[in-house]
Amino acid sequence: MEGKYIVPAATRIGHVHLKVSNIDRALAFYRDLLGFQVMARYGNQAVFLSAGGYHHHIGLNTWYSKDAPPAPQKGVGLFHTAIIYPTKKDLAVIYKRLLDAGYELTGASDHGVSEAIYLDDPDGNGVELYYDRPQSQWPLFSDGSLNMYTLPMDMDALLKELE
Repeated sequence: MEGKYIVPAATRIGHVHLKVSNIDRALAFYRDLLGFQVMARYGNQAVFLSAGGYHHHIGLNTWYSKDAPPAPQKGVGLFHTAIIYPTKKDLAVIYKRLLDAGYELTGASDHGVSEAIYLDDPDGNGVELYYDRPQSQWPLFSDGSLNMYTLPMDMDALLKELE
């Protein structure tokens, strides 16, 4: 290989495809709680979900995992799927839905560049729900490099977005 390759700036992550133990239980989380739309379903084996009509942002399947135990927290594998919301108010709406449903969070952090809520899906797969601050508000070190950090998120301020 010659030279350093840099992925094109317009490159995006297209979708995440998760192994789940039960399609209906996973749909209760991704469709009913988080609000993703079902684009295609293949019985109890696979389902493809979307935000805004894209062919799919999230794929769920039981091909190798039907009735399997939850994913282990320690070990190699997916840390979390990150779902970005277009506005802070949209993040507040989903946070309120989680509160109203009594859904347990695993954390909530202010990273300077973003504000994030963390939880696990019913199969133990980590999920991050977040809002990116405008790039003009990202914290920088004096040399111009990005200063990301992890501080507790102000959840009361988040809920005030709904007022």
